Amino acid sequence: MNIHRLTRRAAGVAAAAGVLALAACSSTSPADTTPGADGELTTLTVATIGLVSDGALMLGQEQGFFEDEGLRLQTSVVANPPAGLAAAQSGQVDIAYAPSIPLLNALASGVPLRVVAPADGYIDGAAAAEDPAEVDDTGLYASAASGITDLEDLEGATIAIPARKAQLEVVISDALDRAGVDPASVEWVVLDFTSAVAALGSGTVDAAGLVSPFTGEAAAAGATFVTAPSVGFFEEGAVGLWTTGESTLNGKAEAIAAFQRAVAKSNAYANEHPEDAIQAGIDATGSTLSVADVKLPFWPAEVAPVDLDRVNEKLVKLGFLPSPVDLEGVVVAAK
Repeated sequence: MNIHRLTRRAAGVAAAAGVLALAACSSTSPADTTPGADGELTTLTVATIGLVSDGALMLGQEQGFFEDEGLRLQTSVVANPPAGLAAAQSGQVDIAYAPSIPLLNALASGVPLRVVAPADGYIDGAAAAEDPAEVDDTGLYASAASGITDLEDLEGATIAIPARKAQLEVVISDALDRAGVDPASVEWVVLDFTSAVAALGSGTVDAAGLVSPFTGEAAAAGATFVTAPSVGFFEEGAVGLWTTGESTLNGKAEAIAAFQRAVAKSNAYANEHPEDAIQAGIDATGSTLSVADVKLPFWPAEVAPVDLDRVNEKLVKLGFLPSPVDLEGVVVAAK
């Protein structure tokens, strides 16, 4: 099976404003009685947004990496990244998943959050891939009725996205800007992915930003592939992040350090056993996809400062942030 080292970028496109909705516990460490350093496991609550790339975390639990560090994880699914960040900031959960774009938006609003570990991202050199669609599971598709075939045709077009000022609008705006098209000329229409695919078919929108498996549905319905926008924006490195609030970091420093060590082991193991990690993610999310249907996530070893700096600078350049966010001390070094 030909599986490419890529990232699930569905993470950020779910970033719509919403009310926090924590689901019931969906994953815990397999054996609650495995002793930590003090003879008992410390429980950390972790909010995800239900991605297949969560498989690294789930597989790490199955392999006992968290138990080895004296931890038991209690995971739940939240509606979107801003909801998870709000839960982490308030201490409702200890750790939450968020892509870098909603994190930077939260930091720009003065929310005190810290990055403790990488969740997923792009392998080094991903932006130089010969075929961006091979390293990106997001796609910009045009309606067959529109006659649009490339980015230059999108001046003044109507483009469907799942939320304003969130990841797909940002990465599509970046792709348009690099193609010499003014993103401000676009009419952005908010539609969920199912509705966006239908709108492409009927020609009621000119184009739509989608994620897998909706990209496949659009292609099967005759929509025209225009570009894979996310990898060109993020380029490489960590994109999905494990975050925590300052109060949790200060109050549970040893447990957070243990989480960092366990994630490092889990990500390395997932990259070495990708099919097992994908299957764990499929099982955790209840997806009907098969392993062969999933573009393989890449799980980075660290969050390098440039991973956030790059996004910070581009958000300012594109007008999504008024000025760069102060990132001093945001990334917590692993211990």
